[in-house]
Amino acid sequence: MWTPTARAELARESRPYATCLTDAEWAVVGTMLPCPAATGRPWRWPMRSVLDGILYVLRTGCAWRHLPHEFPPWSTVHRWFLRLSASGVFERLAHALTMDDRERAGREASPTGSVMDAQAARSGGVGVDGQRGYDPARRVVGRKRHALTDTDGRLLIAAVSPANLHDSHGGVALLRASRDLWPFLAHCFADRAYRGERVGTATAITIEIVAPDEGQKGFAVQPRRWVIERTFGWISRCRRLARDHEATASSALAFFVLAAAMVLVRRLAKEL
Repeated sequence: MWTPTARAELARESRPYATCLTDAEWAVVGTMLPCPAATGRPWRWPMRSVLDGILYVLRTGCAWRHLPHEFPPWSTVHRWFLRLSASGVFERLAHALTMDDRERAGREASPTGSVMDAQAARSGGVGVDGQRGYDPARRVVGRKRHALTDTDGRLLIAAVSPANLHDSHGGVALLRASRDLWPFLAHCFADRAYRGERVGTATAITIEIVAPDEGQKGFAVQPRRWVIERTFGWISRCRRLARDHEATASSALAFFVLAAAMVLVRRLAKEL
């Protein structure tokens, strides 16, 4: 609820755009991004301006060519986005921030409990390239975002697939991929889409199915699972993710992971 206290708490420093990083936020994220090399052609645009341009596209949902002139040229920002996405910078950023935020909250850096779910994103419309599918349960033509979070809602690992891939197949891929990044995971809460041997025997992680009460009708908050639904809600504030506009699954995944990382950047920046 927007109250004077909440507005004062969430107020940001005066910047050209609300999406631009503050000095405290740049102090959190700047050390995790590439630096200019000692040799070769010098950079014309600082990495902070480039990241501000990427965040503007993420938050507002505009096309790359529609970037305001205060940012570097759209082609430069887009090229850097593809470069950072291909090199896994956003995934490493989210991984490091998750550990930092857990330690800030007085918890162990590596979690033992997790929550798993999937979200279907409708295709951006005519002319959008890339592989997509139809999800009959959600009646969506597009892609599906699979996410694994800790029990506080911090993103641990994510994947993107065509929407016709069943949640259980995406869940198996997430659980297996988590073994290298989060080796201490031992328990996972999930909905009924993940029941069965396919997910239960994929790894040593115990799967606990959180099902609605018998006879329940309409919406109701499910124990444990509401955490990941809240995470999807936080990330969906970015208009670029309201629909799936990306030509490649790697770009769709990069935007999704970056949106989750920015939640932690702003949280950690408040401590500085």
